[in-house]
Amino acid sequence: MTDAAPGGDPDPTDPAGPAGDGVAPRRRSRARRIVLITLAAVGGVLVAGVVGILIWSQVGVMAAEPAPLDAVRSDDRIQLSEVDGSVVLTPASGSSEFGLVFVPGAKVEAEAYASLLSGVVAGDGVTIVITRPWLNLAFFDPRPLSSFTDLAPEVSTWLVGGHSLGGVRACQLADDADGLVLFASYCATDLSATDIPVLSLSGSEDGLTTPQKVDDNRSLLPADAAFIEIPGASHSSFGDYGPQAGDGSPTISDADMSADVTAALTELLAALPR
Repeated sequence: MTDAAPGGDPDPTDPAGPAGDGVAPRRRSRARRIVLITLAAVGGVLVAGVVGILIWSQVGVMAAEPAPLDAVRSDDRIQLSEVDGSVVLTPASGSSEFGLVFVPGAKVEAEAYASLLSGVVAGDGVTIVITRPWLNLAFFDPRPLSSFTDLAPEVSTWLVGGHSLGGVRACQLADDADGLVLFASYCATDLSATDIPVLSLSGSEDGLTTPQKVDDNRSLLPADAAFIEIPGASHSSFGDYGPQAGDGSPTISDADMSADVTAALTELLAALPR
């Protein structure tokens, strides 16, 4: 039997009485529903974001132009193959002393860099490993440098490099390499206190990684880093994938671009300790 308050009325503090009968459970139930609805909404936003990134990363991927890639495939000085998902270029004459792990720019097909990098394969006997970043974006690829250098265990000296966003990722991997190569890129990682040899190639007509951006970030690289601005080169001059939105208009020929890049890489290789 319910205790009565003075005057014979039920005690309002009694949960079983009119003032408390089911109120607290109902409030707890409402609170739980609100929490569940909030969690579902947050989860939905996260799922939508992940799905959006997945879709965006696969749409508009810039494919390698067929003609330059076919020229590499038909060059009897070079062997082009795919090993564990990476594009690997090796000299047909035999093993290499030097290797370069190269990270593509955002949403650029790995094969788009084969032609530009082929000069040091044919002329200097360098092995090139061009990665395929997860989701076509270097920032989403957590694999260490060894994941790629292990593909050519005979190589003793490794450079790491990349184009645009791929160069930013290459900077993060530079501690495990013997040298760093940047194509139309700059570091977000401070390497200024290191002694790693660095080659930074940029283009005078680059509308994305502009000469000013390269200059603004040069303090993050060692003081003796080599900076070369290629006259007439745009952002997309550093790969064979066609024009790119927001870029400048290149005035350099493909042949001259290839010659300039090959010469700069050859000079860097010659300066590396053996």
